[in-house]
Amino acid sequence: MTIACDVLVIGAGAAGLMCALGAGRRGRRVRVVERANRPGKKILMSGGGRCNFTNTGTTPANFLSANPHFCKSALARYTPADFIAMVDRHGIGWHEKEAGQLFCNDSSKRIVRMLLDECADAGVDVDCGCEVHGVVRDGDGFVVDTAHGRIAAESLVVATGGLSIPSLGGSGMGYALARQFGHGVLPTRAGLVPLVLTGVHAERLEGLSGVALEVEASGRGQSFRGAMLVTHRGLSGPAILQVSSYWDAGEPLAIDLLPGTDALAWLRAQREARPGGELRTVLAERMPRRFAQRLCEHWLGDGPLRRFDAPALARAAGALSAWPVVASGTEGYRTAEVTLGGVDTRGLSSSSMMSRSVPGLFFIGEVVDVTGWLGGYNFQWAWASGHAAGGVA
Repeated sequence: MTIACDVLVIGAGAAGLMCALGAGRRGRRVRVVERANRPGKKILMSGGGRCNFTNTGTTPANFLSANPHFCKSALARYTPADFIAMVDRHGIGWHEKEAGQLFCNDSSKRIVRMLLDECADAGVDVDCGCEVHGVVRDGDGFVVDTAHGRIAAESLVVATGGLSIPSLGGSGMGYALARQFGHGVLPTRAGLVPLVLTGVHAERLEGLSGVALEVEASGRGQSFRGAMLVTHRGLSGPAILQVSSYWDAGEPLAIDLLPGTDALAWLRAQREARPGGELRTVLAERMPRRFAQRLCEHWLGDGPLRRFDAPALARAAGALSAWPVVASGTEGYRTAEVTLGGVDTRGLSSSSMMSRSVPGLFFIGEVVDVTGWLGGYNFQWAWASGHAAGGVA
């Protein structure tokens, strides 16, 4: 027996559910199949369980893509204000944690419930624990073989996500489907991911796991100011996660340990004001004491500031402004929040997310080569790309 529908969405994540409710509102018969045992798993774990569901400062500049103009259309036609209006309509309390970053006041379960309620109101069927075994083109439509039977659909929407966090359902199925239908897939790698230190760099920070300080991390012309966290494997925290998307193994890291400060001018002023003060003691006023001590032991030297002549002070300032630590890699997809790369946007319509070569085939969300910064941008892309496809599929 074959189940017939107008639109079949593969993936019940943020983008998939958004697309489904949009198509359902247009009177389309929509079915969503999800391989995990429940919908919206990534939504549920995001933001520490409170879901950073959007960022009010979203612009195309907050996204990485081989085609940086591609995301403009979808983002312009479904804005953070549009999603906030739906959240407000469902009575979900929210707050702004940092500039533009909006979180639920209580639980991210409220966002998943909202999307499922909207889908139910639009007549959408959501089928979890349903693995997809194969897809074939059948005339003008598609036939999909699933663990729960065959499904025939006029339109097929691939919202399978990327490779990040496989424990939450991340897989490469969306890329395989893209290739099956003749679409290019750009190389993928882990993004928004902690960095790993090995060898001497790891040894020098041994025992500092849990220490955090504010830094400015830079890569490929982008700079991110925020917390850096020393972990038992290397470095994490918002600033490091952000710059990881602009970093490849073998490239130097540029980490300013005194962000917003002219390190050399500051050190000179400190030497002038208290020449007998130990460098580690002075630095401990700007960063955690244990981290300051380790910096002096391995990178800066120590002792009273009066002992630092001009060249020594300049070397110390240089190390503070561009801390010479080298990462050997990342923690990979296991802990990555996103997948960089993906389905080549040159084969898709920017206004509808539909394939330019296979009518009725759509790719949305993380599976596409559009990746946002940390802070709610990736959810906004999910809502916007899902909305774009849902208005046409």
